[in-house]
Amino acid sequence: MDCFNCHNSALPSLPPRESIVRTQHWRVGHAFNSTLAGWLVIAPIPHVTALDELPVEAHAELGTLLGSLAAALRDVTGCVKTYVMQFSEAEGFEHLHVHLVPRMADQPARLKGPNVFGYLTDDETRWLPEGERDRLARELRGALG
Repeated sequence: MDCFNCHNSALPSLPPRESIVRTQHWRVGHAFNSTLAGWLVIAPIPHVTALDELPVEAHAELGTLLGSLAAALRDVTGCVKTYVMQFSEAEGFEHLHVHLVPRMADQPARLKGPNVFGYLTDDETRWLPEGERDRLARELRGALG
């Protein structure tokens, strides 16, 4: 399977970092290539490339997830707000996915707004370690109740 999200959603079990929340329509994981703790990716279970390809119920569920996850990120990371973005343009990652990113109080101005993508990198040595992403995932689950 060439689609990262479809491949992971089809697996019988996933580590906490890849399945913080799983609902009828969505799966939430921590971004694998992030240097920022709490960078979440919300992806629909079925393979779609645009929001308008989803059923109305998935839209409602996404709104609820965004609010709940933003509150959990505030509790767990201490962020002052969250950014929500959706592009789904990178080769191999055309599957619709929504980024929910904590914005920290001490975040440098050069990494605010659209420049927040500076926290993503292809340099695997800079990625948050899997253990840290799993710990954050467990804490976020706890904060969600």
